[in-house]
Amino acid sequence: MVRVLAVDDDPTILRLLQVNLEMEGHEVLLADNGRVALDTIRAQQPEVVLLDVMMPEMDGFQVCEAVRADPELTATPIVFVSARAQQADLDRGFASGADAYITKPFDPVDLVETIERLAAGRR
Repeated sequence: MVRVLAVDDDPTILRLLQVNLEMEGHEVLLADNGRVALDTIRAQQPEVVLLDVMMPEMDGFQVCEAVRADPELTATPIVFVSARAQQADLDRGFASGADAYITKPFDPVDLVETIERLAAGRR
């Protein structure tokens, strides 16, 4: 079981992520904006974070950069799950510190494999 924080401002996407990950036996925490995500990462220390790019208050790039700047959190694997699929978006995601970038619509099997691979690498 992997503790995953799913962050997206779209409740339908959050529910889709939650259902898919819970069906695979993972614990899922939810956040609907970047500021709540950062607070949840600090308080709950999830094993993997799934992060949307376009969100209110703090975008995904800002959250990723804040996690990477915090010595206690810097090793937390971050996967962007975003509809922003231009090469410039992927480049910015990796430059901000992401471990993976998956574009929407996503394949749930690929997403679960990515989460499990990153979590195993962290342990």
